[in-house]
Amino acid sequence: MSYLERYERLLAKDPGRAVQAVAHWIGAEWRPFFAELREARPVLATPAFTLVTRFADVIEVLSREKVFTVRLYGEPMEAVLGGPYMLTQDATPLHWAERGLTQAVLPAHDVPRVRELAGRYADEALDIAVPAGRIDAVEGLARYVLMRICGDYLGVPGPDPATLSEWSRASMHDIIRNLPRDPNVHATACAAGSALRAHVSELITERRRTPGEDALSRLISLVPPASLGFDELRLMVNGAGLPLGLVENAAQSIVQIIRHLLGREDSVREEAIAAARSGEPFDGYAWEALRFAPFNPLIFRFCERDHRLASGALIKAGTPVFACTSSAGMDEEAVADPAEFRTDRPDFVRLHFGYGPHDCVGKHVGVAVIPEVVRRVLRRPGVALLPGESIDFDGGPFPRHFPISLGAS
Repeated sequence: MSYLERYERLLAKDPGRAVQAVAHWIGAEWRPFFAELREARPVLATPAFTLVTRFADVIEVLSREKVFTVRLYGEPMEAVLGGPYMLTQDATPLHWAERGLTQAVLPAHDVPRVRELAGRYADEALDIAVPAGRIDAVEGLARYVLMRICGDYLGVPGPDPATLSEWSRASMHDIIRNLPRDPNVHATACAAGSALRAHVSELITERRRTPGEDALSRLISLVPPASLGFDELRLMVNGAGLPLGLVENAAQSIVQIIRHLLGREDSVREEAIAAARSGEPFDGYAWEALRFAPFNPLIFRFCERDHRLASGALIKAGTPVFACTSSAGMDEEAVADPAEFRTDRPDFVRLHFGYGPHDCVGKHVGVAVIPEVVRRVLRRPGVALLPGESIDFDGGPFPRHFPISLGAS
């Protein structure tokens, strides 16, 4: 029985169970489920949300910020950060002005510097783990590297790495993975946000006394005059926002890529290892692996008014819309031979950093960190998956543990 047949049967008997089934298929069986939708019903309207699965429709949703807005992110993110933020605004002066500030303090020309930092910290973590013959790719590697990047490059170290890590995890759980609006998740995120804001305010005071070569110091030096509305609150909000988009997305991406590349049973695994060890171009292996094993299958938006997609489907006002980026990356109408692993694909078919006016403002950091950490792992002799081990989410939305082998000690 097809997914749609099962869905229709459940919908007739219990609409709530039908929605739960769709949510399960998105999480556990996204490739065959989305493949069926692209073929038979590319826009699926459930009682709770609408799924958009074809590449062209996904791009349209993510491009029309006045129709498909970020309203659903607004309340939780503003509660964490203590005020409006560029990522909670659509086509407003605040969005464009403060996005521009963030792009100025996270410029593309920093990629070589950030890549060098990521490689150095990854090697540190791997060297520490060598005697044990294994490393936790989440806490011992990805989050270790990212906490160092937050401190040395973003200029937002935590009181200690573990505390900043938990602030980030709690905040992003509510912002991007709590669509059911669990009040306990929201309360935990608000507490984390309050602590983060207080900490960032102290850091701003310190950087004013002793500026550094980091993003927070740059932001302080670029602050427009208060007459333009960028006051101390706006500075704190933007400073606190610097680490939030990086840690969870990058950590899960690193882990998903490692698991996918080391778990492949064809020639790709050995080719990726050879490229990592020889110094040949490697990044394409990381981004293509993430197309097969995405860290997040979709981006959600809110439809503000009735809108008919160019493909003909009508989406009604008031509808949460799931732009299924992972499905778009497998759409044969836009991606040549999508079932094949190819490292030479153009960037536009990989929507890892989103698309349109709300694409990832710090993507240059991710472009540097994610593939470099994976490359350093694959350079290690004896690196392999451990039998029976899988990514442990510990009941939450983000990975907690994923041990891998580094060979005999």
